Amino acid sequence: MALPRFALRACAAVIALAAAGAAHAQQNFPDRPISLIVSAAPGGTTDIAARLIAQPLGAALGQSVVVENKPGASGGIAAQAVARAKPDGYTLLLQYSGFQVITPHVTPTGGWDPIKDFAPVANVLSAPQVVVVRPDLPIKSLKELVDYAKANPNKLNYASSGNGSLQQVATELLNQMAGTQITHIPYKGTGPALNDLLGGAVDMTITTPPPLLGQIAAGKLRALAVTGKARLDSLPNVPTAAEAGYPDLIVSSWFAMYAPKDTPPAVVNKIAGEIQKIMATEEFRKKAAEQGAEAIYMGPKELGDYTKAEYERWGKVVKAANITAN
Repeated sequence: MALPRFALRACAAVIALAAAGAAHAQQNFPDRPISLIVSAAPGGTTDIAARLIAQPLGAALGQSVVVENKPGASGGIAAQAVARAKPDGYTLLLQYSGFQVITPHVTPTGGWDPIKDFAPVANVLSAPQVVVVRPDLPIKSLKELVDYAKANPNKLNYASSGNGSLQQVATELLNQMAGTQITHIPYKGTGPALNDLLGGAVDMTITTPPPLLGQIAAGKLRALAVTGKARLDSLPNVPTAAEAGYPDLIVSSWFAMYAPKDTPPAVVNKIAGEIQKIMATEEFRKKAAEQGAEAIYMGPKELGDYTKAEYERWGKVVKAANITAN
């Protein structure tokens, strides 16, 4: 039965009021503090990235951005909290790339989808990896590493912080590219892995610069290549993997901000725009460099495309290397 005209007019008025209310809320965003959920414990690079951006972002938006650490389940606890939050811009996720695009291929995510459940906002930090070996090996370049590994299948081994870690998938990518057989030795964290590398129990690793720089400077580790697109200011004499003959060995940890899916584009773009301005400042870039990272901005569309591409890229590596959680 058709509704009377007065009922139709009333419905239309309610819809118009709701739309006007939503538009007003978006225009006045934010009018209260924002929660920035972090997928790691305090002190790590993910937490550092969140705190580097939270204070200046809060100042720019005129509301506090409160960092909340929710570690656990390889990023799953934080991801679920944000995926299920109201899509209004007041609950955001600061996520480590390994949790967003690698872990889902290794361990079932259990309640969240890394692509479908989020609206990309902005990349905040990126950190290339460094290929290092113990200095008593007869290896002084990436080419010599590959040649030695090919001549001695399964003789070399590499340390990682655990199954499915970026350290593992990065080295397995090298194995696949170079046709080498370097054996994986997983540890429960980067610290124990580096301790055994320094002690000579393992031969090499590929990981981020901060824990390596002092050891490289002291001659306790030998750096062979950087897996970023450019050399690091902190390691100016270490070539990129591309310079060393492996242009596709581009591996970076990245730390990006996401909102729940269906967050209004106007809200997402407002947050992203302020982040872009902050990241362009010399102060932010200097603080990033101090962490062995780079202030590489990506906006919503670029981050969305990059997330999908990285998810597909590492999924292929995980499958080809038969990487599992155990």
